[in-house]
Amino acid sequence: MTDETAENIRRSWFLTAPERGNPHTEIDSHKDGDRAWTTGNRAVPLVHGATYFGRLYEELCRLEPGDWVHFTDWRGDPDERLAGPNTEVAVVLADLAERGIHVRGLMWRSHPQATKFSEEANFHLAQKINEKGGEVLLDERVRRGGSHHQKQFVIRHPRDRSKDIAFVGGIDLCHSRHDDAKHLGDPQVYDLDEHYGRTPPWHDVQLEVRGPAVTDLAISFRERWGDPTPLDHRNPYRKLMARRGHEPDEPSELPPLPDHPPTEGPHAIQVLRTYPSKRPAFPFARDGERSIARAYEKAYSRARSLIYVEDQYFWSIEIAKLLAERLSAQKDLHVIIVLPRHFEAGGRIASAAPRYGQSRAIKIIKDAGGDRVGVYDIENERQTPIYVHAKVCVIDDVWAEVGSDNVNIRSWTHDSELSCSILDDTLDKRQPRDPAGLGDGARVFARDLRLELWREHLGVDSDEGLLDPTEAFRRWRTVAEELDAWHAGSGKGPRPRGRVRAHDAGTQPRWLDTLAPFVLRTFVDPDGRPRRLRKSGRF
Repeated sequence: MTDETAENIRRSWFLTAPERGNPHTEIDSHKDGDRAWTTGNRAVPLVHGATYFGRLYEELCRLEPGDWVHFTDWRGDPDERLAGPNTEVAVVLADLAERGIHVRGLMWRSHPQATKFSEEANFHLAQKINEKGGEVLLDERVRRGGSHHQKQFVIRHPRDRSKDIAFVGGIDLCHSRHDDAKHLGDPQVYDLDEHYGRTPPWHDVQLEVRGPAVTDLAISFRERWGDPTPLDHRNPYRKLMARRGHEPDEPSELPPLPDHPPTEGPHAIQVLRTYPSKRPAFPFARDGERSIARAYEKAYSRARSLIYVEDQYFWSIEIAKLLAERLSAQKDLHVIIVLPRHFEAGGRIASAAPRYGQSRAIKIIKDAGGDRVGVYDIENERQTPIYVHAKVCVIDDVWAEVGSDNVNIRSWTHDSELSCSILDDTLDKRQPRDPAGLGDGARVFARDLRLELWREHLGVDSDEGLLDPTEAFRRWRTVAEELDAWHAGSGKGPRPRGRVRAHDAGTQPRWLDTLAPFVLRTFVDPDGRPRRLRKSGRF
């Protein structure tokens, strides 16, 4: 493949800088022309929280005085262990700060624990790090009813750029995330619906990044850090809490942005974000940014063979219509979506709006695609459902995306989100070599990510029968039917291999469906677009 051909294919899948739709950001200012991506990167998918926490701990242990750690998170539990005793998040990061490592963090301020949120946990994590010389801020510069949902670490070595590394994805620094391929759960528990048991099994994915894309992730942190809008000291109680947590009145100045890390590998990476339209506006996204939504729209339009999604929610009817349009236009396109079996919060009232949205979203795509659509959930070998928290998409074994965003309007328009899409320059020589038939060719990263996830979910050790998306689509259905039948027979006989079950969003009384649309739009899945875009249906 020539350089010109490779560049044209990138332009077919990635957003250009104008297509990003945010002229106020600096993220693309260091690139040539209208490029909005970098090449020469190496991305490694880290499937499971235990895998990610182990790698993060290894990299943090390599740091020396003068090195940098910049991170953002939605929730952080100070006592969550990265790799065993004495590796609690607060202990590790506070020790780094005390040893002269430049530790800076932005945690969502959140809401009190009594409302099932994490204000206290985030405060105590920030307090412990700040006491030792770090600077972790509780950031409530959000749209009303929104959150900062980004999860990233940027680790930089000013004396050796080749060691620079970043982690980005869906995994928070908190309880329940430290699970592995066995899916027996994290002993340090985050409260979930009772169906998930005492130690909820947890499926998640993070991305390890080396190369020039680290600069784009660093810029994303720096833009938020440098926002002059007050963090959240609008009432005496918040101001008192900030002082107790050793927070400054405003963020300190960051050191100058260093040179780009050297090229590392064959991956082109586009860093994507969501920021809402709000007042006061983000100075780096005055009208918001919806590059995650726009990237999905562009990638969906390229899909011909398979769209594979792992998602925590999938309850936005507007997004389901995008998939339905593609299924109607491409008669060979198949869609697989993997979801949690039960919503995070149990109870009829708490789950009413999510159930309403999800059941209708699934109906929309099934009406369009018929038996070309499969919606599943997963369980471990003990028959305990696994909570799917991963945010992953693979299209035609070419384009892949890993990040913090869920496939809903909130993640695409309202909260702050951070994700990466990846195009591997390395063509996969295994058949089918071009599933979409567009000449793009299957790519090693996207295909290997899909196969790694599918081997685990389907309970197989090899890729036999999984390479061809159409053939593998039928494999999913067979595995789910066999396991569902085994359960229907009260579990008699040997349990079939695999973890896949057909997903059913469930039904509820009509009076709940009457109230649910308002609750869904207003509280569960709000829209953060400017009014003109909301009316037009564009992102």
